[in-house]
Amino acid sequence: MKLGDYLVSYLKKIGASHLFGIPGDLVINLFLKFGRPQGMKIITLSHEPGVGFAADGYARSTGRIGVICVTYGAGGHNMVNPVAGSFSERVPILVISGGPGEEERKLGVLIHHQAKEIESQLHIYREVTCAAKIINDPQRAAIEIDAVIRSIWHNQQPGYLEIHRDIVEQEIPVPKHIVAWDGELPYPQSDRHKLQEAVRDTADRFNNAKHPVLLVGIEVYRFKVVKEIVKLAENMGAPCCASVLAKGAFPMNHPLYMGVYVGAVSPLKIRKRVEKADLLISLGMLLTDIEMGGHHPPEVLRNRSIWAVENRVNVSFHTYTDVTLRDFVHGLLKADLKTHREKVVYSDNLGKPRANLSRRLRVADILREINRFLAAHKNFMVVTESGDALFGGIDIKVGDDGLYLAQGFYASMGFAVPGAIGAQIGTGIRPLVLSGDGGFQMTGVEIAHAPRYKLNPVVVLLNNGGWGIFRPIAKRQDLLALPSWQYAELARLWGGVGFRVETVAELRDALEEAAQSPSFVIIEAMIGSRDLSPITVKYIRASAKKAQLSSHA
Repeated sequence: MKLGDYLVSYLKKIGASHLFGIPGDLVINLFLKFGRPQGMKIITLSHEPGVGFAADGYARSTGRIGVICVTYGAGGHNMVNPVAGSFSERVPILVISGGPGEEERKLGVLIHHQAKEIESQLHIYREVTCAAKIINDPQRAAIEIDAVIRSIWHNQQPGYLEIHRDIVEQEIPVPKHIVAWDGELPYPQSDRHKLQEAVRDTADRFNNAKHPVLLVGIEVYRFKVVKEIVKLAENMGAPCCASVLAKGAFPMNHPLYMGVYVGAVSPLKIRKRVEKADLLISLGMLLTDIEMGGHHPPEVLRNRSIWAVENRVNVSFHTYTDVTLRDFVHGLLKADLKTHREKVVYSDNLGKPRANLSRRLRVADILREINRFLAAHKNFMVVTESGDALFGGIDIKVGDDGLYLAQGFYASMGFAVPGAIGAQIGTGIRPLVLSGDGGFQMTGVEIAHAPRYKLNPVVVLLNNGGWGIFRPIAKRQDLLALPSWQYAELARLWGGVGFRVETVAELRDALEEAAQSPSFVIIEAMIGSRDLSPITVKYIRASAKKAQLSSHA
């Protein structure tokens, strides 16, 4: 086959239905291959970061590999930040870049879009992918492409292929085992003996525990064991929390679900219950400062915990390597576990609302109204932006499908709107996006593409006139200001519907109208310049206290 045809056929074989990208001169031949009849559905946006976030949202929401195609240099370098976020949060995406041809390389002159060296882009992507390769040997091209994509699936992280423009039409041999292969990508396998011992050790500790708690982390999403985790929790009867990264990986209406654990800034009931636990079983939860609420160093928890993450199981202070989360969970499902009985109460940071609907909006009111709306409208997913929207989103409660997306650790501004576009393309589920004005001004204009693809996200935009999350700690407030855009009017100019709301009643009405609108909607919610979500206030205070203690140490 021709190399370009092989790549398209391979991606279709593994179930990749869409390609997100922006064409350019050094990739145009390959780009057109993807767009031919019987090829893939091409999604183009206005800027490469938006393309990257959209592919990430597609991959997060569908569980499939998100595919990106961009040109060399100016396109590939623009894509690095979204890919770094996907790498740190375990999202499987494939970046395909064009490149200069072999004859051009031999001339020894600079090629347009080149940065330092011809292979500088490859070197950069090696830092933010699990596998990166320039495909320049026709005899090995099929095998090398296969190896990169299998690495993406094995690690659930991004991979990179650079295909120079003069090789796209070259004939390449395709090994028989790839031709005969059914397209199913395998997950990593465990060492059978270590797995059995880890399961036995965990079951013994669990059966001796009186107050266990189950913590659900991001790898539960990535390695496709959400249903198994629910069954395991029901077998155990133990209360469950999700981490910030994994919010939505455990059904939020389940009777065993307590809420989101964020270390010391968790809701009081959650924090006390975790502190009371004589055994914490953490499944797929990364040890990050966000997950721990900027507090609680991991060493404090390890003496009474079991952590299964990154193909190992830590039981207190000893480790079983080569044990995958999927196999570990399946092993625990077969183990003889006693069932605990405990009344579990869901907790958040919002408190009870005041009765006056005509009062001026605060962030807490917006979160409560979104929860009220989602309880009545089941066919929505939620996507949150970084900053205050990310922390505020922790208190949003999604319906039974539990689809909730956020860049909870890497937290790049600009994720939410294009991420929601990719997620709706992949799933067909309508997104409700919570975004600040800062994040929206970075990539929110990508929503203008929604009518082209028959998409209709609802954006609740927190307009406080700047990067509000930094206002409590910044000495130069002028550095945090943003220009005032007429967001509701922009929505109408771009082919959607816009509302500007200032009170709780106006927000409630706007949400109901948005639910009936077939087009995309921007609800511009006017809030005070220093108003923040309850958990953001707690997080800032905890961080300030920690910094103060460190300065005195």
